[in-house]
Amino acid sequence: MHWASKNITAMYRKILVALDTTPADLELLPTISQLAALMKSELLLLHVADGWAARNFEQLNLAESEEMKEDRRYLEETATRLRTETGLAISVRLALGSPSGEILKIASDEKCDLIALASHGHRLVGDILHGSTIEAVRHRAHIPIFVVPPKK
Repeated sequence: MHWASKNITAMYRKILVALDTTPADLELLPTISQLAALMKSELLLLHVADGWAARNFEQLNLAESEEMKEDRRYLEETATRLRTETGLAISVRLALGSPSGEILKIASDEKCDLIALASHGHRLVGDILHGSTIEAVRHRAHIPIFVVPPKK
C-alpha cells in the first residue's frame, strides 16, 4: 500500500452522520457511505429529537414520546439497511435537545473525526424560521464537517 493511502484511510476513523428523518437523509447517506467505505470508517448515525417532550425529557422525567420511539425505529432501520448494503460498522444514537449542541457534544464524546450533514437549501427566511444547525455546527466544530447540498 502506498504511504498516501495509509494516511487517507486513517484520516476519518469515525464519522458522525447527523440525520433529520427527512428526504435530505436519502441524499446524505449514499455519499457518506461511499466515503466511509473508501476510508474504512465507522459510521455513527445520530438523530437529535428536539420536540417538546425531547427537550424536557430529563427535567420532567417524561416517558419516551411516540415521536422519539419513531425516531429510534428510523435510526435502527436505517442502520440495518446500510449494514446490509455496505458492510460498514454502524452504530446509532438518539439524542434529545438542541440539534447543534448535541451534534457537537456527541462528536466530541465519541471521538469522531468528521461530522456529515445534509443541507436543506434554506435561504434567509428559512434559516430564520428553522434555525441553521449547519451554521451553528460550522462555527463551533473542532473537526471537519462534510455538507451534502440538496439536489436541484
